[in-house]
Amino acid sequence: MRRVIGIDIHRTFGEVVMWEDGRLRRLGRVDMTRAALEGLGGKLQRTDEVVVEATGNAMAVSRVLSSFVARVVIANPLQVKAIAHARVKTDKVDAGTLASLLAAGYLPEIWTPDAETERKRRLTARRYQIVRHRTRIKNEVHAILHAHLIPKCPHADLFNRPGREWLVRQGLPEDEREAIDRHLRELDRLGEDLAVLDREIAAGALDDNAVKRLMTITGVNLTVATGVMAAIGDIRRFDDPGKLVSYFGLNPRVRQSGLSATYHGRISKVGRSHARAMLVEAAWAAAKAPGPLHAFFVRVRAKRGHQIAAVALARKLTVLCWHILTKDEDYLWARPALVANKTRALELQAGKPQRKGNRRGPTYAYNIKALRDQELELARQGERNYARFVERWRARLPNGEARERLNPARNE
Repeated sequence: MRRVIGIDIHRTFGEVVMWEDGRLRRLGRVDMTRAALEGLGGKLQRTDEVVVEATGNAMAVSRVLSSFVARVVIANPLQVKAIAHARVKTDKVDAGTLASLLAAGYLPEIWTPDAETERKRRLTARRYQIVRHRTRIKNEVHAILHAHLIPKCPHADLFNRPGREWLVRQGLPEDEREAIDRHLRELDRLGEDLAVLDREIAAGALDDNAVKRLMTITGVNLTVATGVMAAIGDIRRFDDPGKLVSYFGLNPRVRQSGLSATYHGRISKVGRSHARAMLVEAAWAAAKAPGPLHAFFVRVRAKRGHQIAAVALARKLTVLCWHILTKDEDYLWARPALVANKTRALELQAGKPQRKGNRRGPTYAYNIKALRDQELELARQGERNYARFVERWRARLPNGEARERLNPARNE
């Protein structure tokens, strides 16, 4: 007899409902502690199936209960429409609906990452939080200077040594001066935490060939490559690049009904927002370097503007990542000296010792201007090849006969 256990989990407790032979039966509440969940698992059968909704502690619940039952399924909350549109919404109804949907085979599941992928996601998320916190603090310092009519700092960075020396010389009230000092101390502390996280991320990427292959793409550094791989996990779960684009929320919204024309709107922004933001930043970096990606950015910018061109280039980078990971190949227009410099920076960031002596290191070619210029010229050649390729494109006029057939007013 098949049994499905639905749990509507919250921060401190979970409502448990069991589906058996087409009937729902409430089993009560369980505390969200390891001991309480292990006690619940001891009462279940090895053939039972457990379903929970994706929340902050869903992965921990899955890890505890997976050793007691046949499988634990995590439902996608955005696609469980039966819960969102229910007229009567209680914890018992939600848990019962989850169990009924799984028993009927209509439950939209999410992919459960392995332990290493989950660790990468935690590290990248913590780094992202620290970077956002540092940005907020810097904005507060700039707001204080703006409120007291202090002109713009003449140095490149307000928070490096020359910028801070200039900041000390500005005339500010005593309370504002103390506030800036507190912000600077917080920035220094966050900088130390960021350095520790970067070292840990780099150490985990030393033996990751997928991260190193993504770093061959122009504009993609260690942070972007690690964040993208943490979001993807196993590339084999994406059958084509379009699914990966949708997973990152870079696909356009589509509206179509009846015989009306299909409308494509802005990007959906449904999916891994952190990875999407990093891909857009990588797109801005790739747009500044010569190569086919720069030519693509320029072509889209001429028609739609630079903001839309950056998002389109981020989508192009996503498709490129899918092909590189599935085919296990490097980027075709990679610059060897630049890639070697990125790889060596990764090793130093991970804590590997510096190589001193008369022997040339792997990044020697990057320090020679003639070799760098030679690689840049090859990249520009790829850019010119792309430009000549798109020049042969011709916009096709709409098929008038097809539009006449789709127009109901013409058929009357």
